[in-house]
Amino acid sequence: MSRFWSSTVKKTKPYVPGEQPIDTDIIKLNTNENPYPPSPYAIEAMREAVGEDLRKYPSPTVDDLRQVIAEREGVNASNVFVGNGSDEVLAFAFQAFFEPNEAIKFPKITYSFYPVYARLYNIPYQTVALNDDFSIDLEGMCDSIGGVIFANPNAPTGRSLSLEEIEKIVSHNSNQVVIIDEAYVAFGAETAVPLTKKYPNVLITRTLSKSHALAGIRLGYVIGNPDLIEGLNRIKNSFNSYTINRVTLKGAETALKDSDYYDQVISQIKSTREWTRQKLKELGFEVLPSDANFLFVKPKQIEAKKLYQSLKNEKIYVRYFENLKDYIRVSIGTEEEMKIFVEKSNQILTSLHMKGPK
Repeated sequence: MSRFWSSTVKKTKPYVPGEQPIDTDIIKLNTNENPYPPSPYAIEAMREAVGEDLRKYPSPTVDDLRQVIAEREGVNASNVFVGNGSDEVLAFAFQAFFEPNEAIKFPKITYSFYPVYARLYNIPYQTVALNDDFSIDLEGMCDSIGGVIFANPNAPTGRSLSLEEIEKIVSHNSNQVVIIDEAYVAFGAETAVPLTKKYPNVLITRTLSKSHALAGIRLGYVIGNPDLIEGLNRIKNSFNSYTINRVTLKGAETALKDSDYYDQVISQIKSTREWTRQKLKELGFEVLPSDANFLFVKPKQIEAKKLYQSLKNEKIYVRYFENLKDYIRVSIGTEEEMKIFVEKSNQILTSLHMKGPK
């Protein structure tokens, strides 16, 4: 520990992302990336954006992109905020809407960046245990002192709430901001964007990393009441007025307009997800229903950590969480990648069975 660190750095426990291996000959199913390339039109737009204009600052208000998002989501541009990935957007939201002396609520099993931000900004929090089926406890998420945040679909479980269930949480936290992280909503869940027109305390966060195969450009956005959007802008402009670069802006604008391409990609991922889920169940594994681009899996006949390591030895990366020792999370890759994953998992089980107990 450096003697030059501030007290904030000393007490910080950073978020630990999924492994990013250097090798290229692997099957990477550990960070929920889209297995298919971005829209060809988006790639071309970004190529064209690389030119002399890079010497100029990008737009601090990103009006063109906000208008594209607004039209797509059926809201006004004043309801849209854009950030450098949804993680940055969430960081701004924690600073803008949560108080250091008022405890917020989020599920006990969820995206592990939430407690990281809470500790970083000195925001107390209460975790709400999931139900036995890994669904979010609606009653537990009500009547928060300082606010609420949850992912829908939830991560790493993949389970989602209906709009009616989400509205119950919102209506029972009417004096606090309710943040709904919709990073994976495109893969089967019901969006809560309509609630932003009915409730002034609802904030929806989105990302282009998953649904639009653009994790590499770091683009996230928010939909909410103009008063909430203004709060986010006050934080952003106190930090960095030019958070979105010119290349990212062009790529995001073009990708969001190419609905036909992404509808096909998402449909393929959902189909492959259900095929994989069925095959893993045939191996005897417990697999939760998922509305995301990943599966939450409890292996049988082998410990989750051992399966994770055995797959890694085969150059197949899945996600293992120390706090969820019985489970692995498996991102959905291409059809071919998932066939190999299932085949290797079966071979590992067969090899273990042939060796017998020690």
